[in-house]
Amino acid sequence: MPGGRAAAAGTPSPRQGAAATEDWLADISRLSYQEARTALELALAKLQSSELEVEDMAGLYRRAQAYAERCETVLQQVEQDVIQWDPQTLAPPAP
Repeated sequence: MPGGRAAAAGTPSPRQGAAATEDWLADISRLSYQEARTALELALAKLQSSELEVEDMAGLYRRAQAYAERCETVLQQVEQDVIQWDPQTLAPPAP
């Protein structure tokens, strides 16, 4: 299997390099809050497993961080939208 265990754990192999990392980061940036939160919970559960190798843990940890950052970004966007709502109409601002 190309890429070995690192690819199976969601981390790019050295041969895949930065392009693969950019691909999964781009994928994460398109996730909804709920999708990112679910992925984060799954990653954290897997990190708590004693069956992971150190290299796999490092890659999964980076992905978990990216999921957490995506959740934070979505929450900040929602907060900004709420702050900008017109209290008279409870409608979001016009674009």
